[in-house]
Parts: sequence; structure tokens; C-alpha cells
Amino acid sequence: MKSKTHRKVVRAKAVAKKPAAKAAPKKVAAKRKKRAVAKVIAAGGDVIAPVTTAQVKALARVIETDAHVLEGMQALRQICPVMRKIHDLAGDPPLRRREPGFEGLLRIIVAQQLSVASAAAIWAKFEKVLQPMTAETLLGLTDEQLRAAGMSRPKMKTLRAVAQAVAGGLDLEKLAHIDEDEARAQLVAVSGIGPWTADIFLMFCLGRADVFAPGDLALQVAAQIAMDLDERPSIKEMEAIAARWSPWRGVAARMLWSYYKVAKASKSGLPV
Repeated sequence: MKSKTHRKVVRAKAVAKKPAAKAAPKKVAAKRKKRAVAKVIAAGGDVIAPVTTAQVKALARVIETDAHVLEGMQALRQICPVMRKIHDLAGDPPLRRREPGFEGLLRIIVAQQLSVASAAAIWAKFEKVLQPMTAETLLGLTDEQLRAAGMSRPKMKTLRAVAQAVAGGLDLEKLAHIDEDEARAQLVAVSGIGPWTADIFLMFCLGRADVFAPGDLALQVAAQIAMDLDERPSIKEMEAIAARWSPWRGVAARMLWSYYKVAKASKSGLPV
């Protein structure tokens, strides 16, 4: 009968011969993606040290006036050479504040995928039938009334979902006073409201200074041109790029939109 010591030695040798476990495919992919994102960030110029969560919360602001936009722009110029470059080319970005609450969210939905002129014309017709402008009034409108006001079937569905959510207790005014992630979560929980709509509402209707819209095509194209990137950044890559602009990501977005107009005017073939 073999001793306990002998059995321990045998087990130890077996463990030593066992090949090392390979890194999980998901972990390897994550590391590669992280390196790729880091490369994209570096392409924009100096890599800025990330701002901590505590710093972001301490510096959180609400953009209410042109002076706030200029304050943010001056801060961005100090930390990012890309912002300096496009600011020199495009000038000061506009305030772009919109109505808060129910009306503000409806305006964003109505204007989606439309030119400024078309959105204004359709809103004018929609506003006439939506009096008073309440969730209850909207829920009482028929398909024919909404169609006559210029609403497509998908927009009808989203508008009604918003009205039902508000009638059911969603307080759009209260979103201005809670954590941004929670506010975004409450918005995207409504059928038809995606991350882009939620970000635009937080940025322009509530004036959140550190909100960005990484899924916006114009912002992606503007970043690609400004940073001389080979490809248009993905949503994840835009999130990583925008991290350097905290706590003024909302102003950085305004600056990129302004630069996009300048770039589109000088280059043909850019998406509208």
C-alpha cells in the first residue's frame, strides 16, 4: 500500500504536467477591442487622462445660456487639440436648448429623420390638433388625425407609447433632477425611445452638460474627419473618444455638429 506522501507527489506531478488553461475567447476579444479603441483615441491627438466618477459628479453642470457653452468650449480647448482645431475652423457652437418635458420629447420624435424645414412644417400641423398639449389629448387622437398631421405609422406608435408612459406616471420634468443613467434608463424603457432620442432629450431639453450622443451619424463623421481616422468610429469607439471631453461632452457634441456643417460644405458625399 502506497503512503500518503507518495500519493501527494504523484498528484503534484500530474498537476504540473497539465497544460495551462487558454484565455477565454471572450476575454481575448475584449482585450483586442480595448487596444483598438485605445488606438482610435490616440489618433485624435494627445491622450487625456480619464476623469474619475467623483470629478464628473463634482463638475456636473446644466447648460442654460450661450455663456455656459462658451465656458465649456474654453475648457475643451485647454485639454484637447482636436477641439481647438475645429473651434478655430467652425467658430462658437450654438446653445441649441429646446422645450423641456412632454413637448420637448414630442418635438424630438417628430423631427427624427427630417430636415429642419420639414420638421418645423409638420410640427406646426401637429401642434394644431394637439391642444391642449397633454398625454390625454394625444391618446384621444385617431390615426387619421395623426396621419393628416404628417405622422408616419412608426412615429404614431412611439408618440402613443410616450403618452401612455406619461399618463402612467413617467415624470419627464423630474428627470432633470436624477442621475443621468437612471434618467436615460427611464426614457429607453418606453417603446420606440432609443439611446439617441434619450441622449438628445437629456442634452437639449434638460441641458445636461456631460451627455453625448455616440450613436449620432453626424458626430461620428465629424470625429472621423477631425481626427483623420480611416473609418467612421463605432458607437463604442465614440464613447471612448468622448470620455476625454468630460465633464463638457455636451458642448463637445455641439462643437462637432457645427464642424460637421463646415466639413459638409467643403466636401461632397457626406451623409446629410
